[in-house]
Amino acid sequence: MNIFISGGCKNGKSYHAQKTARYMATVNDLPLYYLATMIPADDEDRARIKRHISERRGWGFDTIERGYDICGCFGQKTRSGQPVHADGVFLLDSVTALLSNEMFRSDGTVDHNAPQRVADQLCRFAAVTGNTVFVSDYIYSDVFSYDDLTEEYKKGLAYIDRRLAAVCDGVTEVSYGFITEHKNRSNL
Repeated sequence: MNIFISGGCKNGKSYHAQKTARYMATVNDLPLYYLATMIPADDEDRARIKRHISERRGWGFDTIERGYDICGCFGQKTRSGQPVHADGVFLLDSVTALLSNEMFRSDGTVDHNAPQRVADQLCRFAAVTGNTVFVSDYIYSDVFSYDDLTEEYKKGLAYIDRRLAAVCDGVTEVSYGFITEHKNRSNL
């Protein structure tokens, strides 16, 4: 089953996603992968990555670091040196970082087609694996108006989130530690 989890920053969605993925892997006796998409840009990013690694220590995750071209991870080696196979449970954290990497390139260019491409890749990934927990940040409720490029990014993320919600068996919102199921065909 594929699960989509969304929520505000620092609301517990990554922890909830970790518990969900571990349960799915345990029940189905499958390998457990953590698909890390963040490419750190500063000390705050590095601290967040360090915290996430610490939080999942001992949970059985084998980490795959992939900030671009998400379907290209198959056959890649994990942090422990094992090849990645589609027959496992994947925790992809996060859709938000993946879009940022794909849209805002390190050379300073902007790829305006990234939302469509990332949505297509993630839907393909869900179809191939059948067992992925996708994590995305809910960034849509600000009353402030941002510059055109930031608004384009927000709209792109919303497009991807809608596409994933449509193909996933479960859609969950985590807000201030409260968990709300909006769609649940998984009976988790």
